Amino acid sequence: MPAPLEARVLEMRRAHPFWGPRRILAELVRAKAEPVPSESAVYRCLVRAGVIEPVRRRRSEAFKRWERAAPMELWQMDVVGGFHLADGSTAKALTGIDDHSRFCVSARLMLRERTQAVCDGLAAAMRAHGVPEQILTDNGKVFTGRFHAPPVEVLFDRICRENGIEHLLTAPRSPTTTGKVERFHRTMRLELDTGQVFGSLALAQGALDEWVAYYNDERPHQSLDQQTPASRFHGERAPRPRAVLERPAREAVAGQEWVSRKVTANGVVCVGAQQVSVGKNFSGSPCDVLVSDGLLQFWIGDRLVKAAARTDPRPIRKKRAAGTSPRR
Repeated sequence: MPAPLEARVLEMRRAHPFWGPRRILAELVRAKAEPVPSESAVYRCLVRAGVIEPVRRRRSEAFKRWERAAPMELWQMDVVGGFHLADGSTAKALTGIDDHSRFCVSARLMLRERTQAVCDGLAAAMRAHGVPEQILTDNGKVFTGRFHAPPVEVLFDRICRENGIEHLLTAPRSPTTTGKVERFHRTMRLELDTGQVFGSLALAQGALDEWVAYYNDERPHQSLDQQTPASRFHGERAPRPRAVLERPAREAVAGQEWVSRKVTANGVVCVGAQQVSVGKNFSGSPCDVLVSDGLLQFWIGDRLVKAAARTDPRPIRKKRAAGTSPRR
């Protein structure tokens, strides 16, 4: 892989630590990078840099994937918690995914899982996107009263009935039935970082809305052949009323060497005759540089902060013995 392309791959991984080789390759194709590497080449690049661990290839397991034929045929909906607020409380979100397009139709926060809050979220989703033919949920008490003794009609069931929506329920203890919305939760926790503490419910909702807009309109989806959910949702439906990366081993392999530098006040690291900016926020920090034939990797503590193609082939002077810069 050419050094400039390798640097580009590592920069993409640094900026988006949750991107794997397949996603990085898709972004390179979208950006019309030349030359376009293979997925295995991107994987080997990430392994060489030490930002991912090599894994043994698993045998493919037989499974059956199903989806509805068109948007608005089925929504999968659920409630997910884990949004921490500054006052010590936590919030939950009513989430909804269109089964065909993976388009997020609902991501509404609430302080407590209550029937009225859930139904307000459902009503808002239908006002924004229309009325689906079916909705699939689990058997939570806010969704259905069919398993009460005696059975009752809760407000969620009533809204579905009055709008002509068939309300489907999963079998008990069968979370894979709503697998698409569960997978959406996993992506949301990772990319939005729901472990952070939000100043208020309004700030948390704003951050969630911003991420949902990115998820729907910009983020390519692997199961959609790298299309965005919005392109499939709007294009096919009929009109209706920062993680910390792993540090590579300190021992340099053949063709590589470690050198130590200090980040200048304006965020620049000098390696030979080459000056590379790693950011003013690192000014004054000790920086270890892994030097190879065509690539420079800049590590501060246990974090890869920059990767750049090496433009000066001359030997690089070691200002400090490798491995002696202080660790955070």
